[in-house]
Amino acid sequence: MQLFPAIDLRHGRVVRLSQGEATRQTLYGDDPVVVAERFVAAGAAWIHVVDLDRAFGDGDNGAIIAEIARRIGREAKVQVGGGIRDVGRVSELLAWPISRVVLGTAAISDPEFVPRVLALAGAERVVVGIDARDGVVALRGWRETSGEATDAVARRMAEYGVRTIIYTDIGRDGMLSGPDIAGSLAVQAVGVEVIASGGVGTLDDLRAIARAELGGAVVGRALYEQRFTLPEALAAAAER
Repeated sequence: MQLFPAIDLRHGRVVRLSQGEATRQTLYGDDPVVVAERFVAAGAAWIHVVDLDRAFGDGDNGAIIAEIARRIGREAKVQVGGGIRDVGRVSELLAWPISRVVLGTAAISDPEFVPRVLALAGAERVVVGIDARDGVVALRGWRETSGEATDAVARRMAEYGVRTIIYTDIGRDGMLSGPDIAGSLAVQAVGVEVIASGGVGTLDDLRAIARAELGGAVVGRALYEQRFTLPEALAAAAER
């Protein structure tokens, strides 16, 4: 199981939201590049970066993301999501270089987008984020719902050729209340690898994700609030 320390960017700073609400924001750092470097120094093999400004449609943290990739790219891999809605943006990110792009709203609302990105980048460099609230997929920075069930969207992504999905239970995100393992396994059952996101608050949460044989876990607030250290998290992720 792979561990993905998360860096969520809002107006150039590191933040975490509670249940995806922009008004429930906690600041955890003013220098995202330094945060990324600290994660890598502590043993991270991947960094998960989300551009919340692009997701909300009111800004762009591209310069910071490019600098993160430049500074840590030889030691760790970077995957980036948030407001990736056209092939041009995908090409830009992959040229920095970013190891993987995470597609969200456009993957669900535009039936031609995912096949085009897969043709450009290859399945190993493309992840689709499925963000669910009460079993229904949310869009546009979690402010709208698609009306589609999570498993139906996951099945369609698998049919396109997507191999990896980040599944987020919005109700748990930033709440430290435990991950939705059942929901993650339901998505994985369509034939993709699932990275669980949202709710990780303890080392036992990470052990449970590992025992479920999910592909990985995104961890944010628990690390920033020192519920455990990154080396401890990496050790727990390796347990069965």
